[in-house]
Amino acid sequence: MKQRMMTLGAALMAVAMAFADGAKTMREAFADKFLIGTALSTRQVMSKNEELQALIKNQFSAVVAENCMKAESLQPEEGKFNFTDGDRLCDLAEKNGQVVTGHCLIWHSQAPRWFFKDENGNQVSREVLIQRMKDHIYKVVGHFKGRVKGWDVVNEAIEGNGEYRKSLYYRIIGPEFIRLAFQFAHEADPDAELYYNDYGMDSPGKREGVVRMVKDLKEHGCRIDAVGMQSHVGFNTPLDEYEKSMDAFIAAGVKVMVTELDLSVLPWPRGNYGAAVETNFDYKKAMDPYTDGLPADKAKEQDDFYAKLFDIYLRHSKDLTRVTFWGVTDGDSWKNNFPVRGRTDYPLAFDRNMQPKPFVQTIIEMAESGKYDK
Repeated sequence: MKQRMMTLGAALMAVAMAFADGAKTMREAFADKFLIGTALSTRQVMSKNEELQALIKNQFSAVVAENCMKAESLQPEEGKFNFTDGDRLCDLAEKNGQVVTGHCLIWHSQAPRWFFKDENGNQVSREVLIQRMKDHIYKVVGHFKGRVKGWDVVNEAIEGNGEYRKSLYYRIIGPEFIRLAFQFAHEADPDAELYYNDYGMDSPGKREGVVRMVKDLKEHGCRIDAVGMQSHVGFNTPLDEYEKSMDAFIAAGVKVMVTELDLSVLPWPRGNYGAAVETNFDYKKAMDPYTDGLPADKAKEQDDFYAKLFDIYLRHSKDLTRVTFWGVTDGDSWKNNFPVRGRTDYPLAFDRNMQPKPFVQTIIEMAESGKYDK
């Protein structure tokens, strides 16, 4: 183990030295391919750490809020909006010359509890919920108009089998809540791009359900510019099915975005649950094998897997507009606590010391190779 860890350390040192010598960053390497992005927490946006801020600015051409633009953060009480943290994100992005994506307008999770209840605690009527959706979307999209390039309008509304998720939005309004959300977002800012975002996109059932939804939106005259493939992947993710989904969405007449990319190196108690945030398992040491560092063979496996992913992305760069990592460094990743709290995971492009992983240089060289020129 010690020998393998030393080998990995040497590889990381070589990559760090390459960047210190002025090698191209991801932002530079992918500039003519697609946006390369990261999700930022409010703590990171406000951080005075110069190394972190330089990393965010130099490596990424796009940013998205991890949480501060979700409904429970923006409107914790009816009619009382708090845009402070979202404005700070936009301020930082404008200072860095970065594109902002709004995430997200309508989602069954992280919605304020009051949204679905009346003053007596009873479930609201269809008409009331539609009006609350409209008011929220109009206010939020209107506030950030001109600062946000596009919005994840609806998040995670399709199950793995292709059926609609039976969320409160669905149960109270019906499936047309999706059309209404896109309609309201377009009315609030006709210039903003509009996206649907979901996880588990390697599932054939979900693929078919999302394609049906895209076609339904288009048939009803709704604007939809892209489908966001969250891409919380593992080593067992079937990349052939993943690419089939990308091709199917493009064939349905939209662009594709990779919106929440991370690659967990840890074992899962029972399969890969993507981003099903309601999933939790008790901590067991067997599920947390790399607390002392990532072995070189596992780092090589990660490098190889990311190379396969970026081969797909680069081959589809004509129709893929953005690839966003869900976080900046391993230490800040949500995967350290999902689906087992307290683990040590290594899913992102930069390690806990803000140094690039070996695969970062690999994908930069792929982008620079000329093989994927449009």
